[in-house]
Amino acid sequence: MLKRKVYDEIVEWDKNADNKVLLIDGPRQVGKSYIIRAFGKKHYPNYIEINMLSSLEAQTLFKEIKSVDDFMLKLSLLTSVPIEEGKTFIFLDEIQMIKENDMITFSKFMATQTKYRFVLSGSLLGVELQNVQSWPTGYMKIIKMHPLDFEEFMWAFNTNEQIINHLRTSFQELTPVDSFIHEKIMDLFRLYLIIGGMPQVVVTYLETKNMQKVNETINDINMLYKKDISQYSDSNKLFIEEIYDLIPSELNSKNKRFILKNLNENFRFRKYEQSFIWLAKAGVTIPVYNVDKPVIPLLISKKRTLFKLFHIDCGMLINMSMDPSIQIKILAKEKAINFGAYYENVVAKELYAHGFERLYFWNSKTQGEVDFLIENEGEIIPIEVKSGKDYERHNALSNLLGNPQFAIKKAYVFQNENVMVKENRLYYPIYMITFLKKSSKLPFETIDFDFSSIQN
Repeated sequence: MLKRKVYDEIVEWDKNADNKVLLIDGPRQVGKSYIIRAFGKKHYPNYIEINMLSSLEAQTLFKEIKSVDDFMLKLSLLTSVPIEEGKTFIFLDEIQMIKENDMITFSKFMATQTKYRFVLSGSLLGVELQNVQSWPTGYMKIIKMHPLDFEEFMWAFNTNEQIINHLRTSFQELTPVDSFIHEKIMDLFRLYLIIGGMPQVVVTYLETKNMQKVNETINDINMLYKKDISQYSDSNKLFIEEIYDLIPSELNSKNKRFILKNLNENFRFRKYEQSFIWLAKAGVTIPVYNVDKPVIPLLISKKRTLFKLFHIDCGMLINMSMDPSIQIKILAKEKAINFGAYYENVVAKELYAHGFERLYFWNSKTQGEVDFLIENEGEIIPIEVKSGKDYERHNALSNLLGNPQFAIKKAYVFQNENVMVKENRLYYPIYMITFLKKSSKLPFETIDFDFSSIQN
């Protein structure tokens, strides 16, 4: 079993559930069902799993639910496992299949059954949940799941925990990593770049060490994604598939931004907008929007028609490039190939998985372009991603940092070399992006005003 961070989140929910139903959301094939199943079977003597996609009987029974008692009765008809108070874990998978009486709305009533644990999951929930009749506020906890991040990838390869702690300490304290360890982790990162973080793909590599089988597994997942597009989307599905197929070439273009004329010169953005939104809501892509001004909140100056579109998995992105030699060149550390798009894709998906769900970049005709802007602990932090030797050359970043109007305190540069600090530019090895997480700490703890002048 691959070690996943989400497992600890499920443990925490189980200890402090407060009668809340758990919803595990995330793209297809990231391991949602597997991790839920592993937890339920380990921690509960009675484990019940109902898959709404594969069970026509479940679809029929849950089409109309009149009450909690009716729900529990129908549930008992679908399983031979005893439903005992305090001992039963109930996993309802592919819940998007029940449209007539959606399971999200009904989860409010599941939460009243305090002696049982209920977990829901499904495919394309970001798309399907738009039609939820009534969101069960206060009755549901949502955990988002992603492909393996690089730290989880290191776990999969049995990287010594002391080494990972050494890397984390170096990140936090801005001290160089041991040179031998740095080179080895860079090799592992290059492997991550071409394998990606889809659990089934990682397991295929660990079991076979065969890149042909790895690529076959990635192709299978890619076909599932395309099947989702054709099955779930409406009249826009041709646009969606066209956009999806263009992601590698657009990221490898000079400016890495989506150019609509590459789709159809006669269409305006609004013709395609819903297709871009569908891919993002389905969890397949990560949009990174341009902003006019790098000031808080970035959302205010976002340009919805100017953006980059990244894939949720770096291995799938390289596979979609349709050039197997890229994988060889990456592992061989060839300098002729431009890794920039692939490095940026890793950075986008790591940031997204670590809580930065709104990502931006800055582009100025006079001052240049900075790859990413994030908001953390009340400040803007620019991020540059460099894959070559010229990692200290970044005119746009220098212009941004030198502009007193924006008062930006520091910037991160992720590149191939060791940790280094130059003034307010912090240089990190590319693999250290896995340690950058959005802080949950508020810039203030308490707010207190004196209202005595208007009180009786």
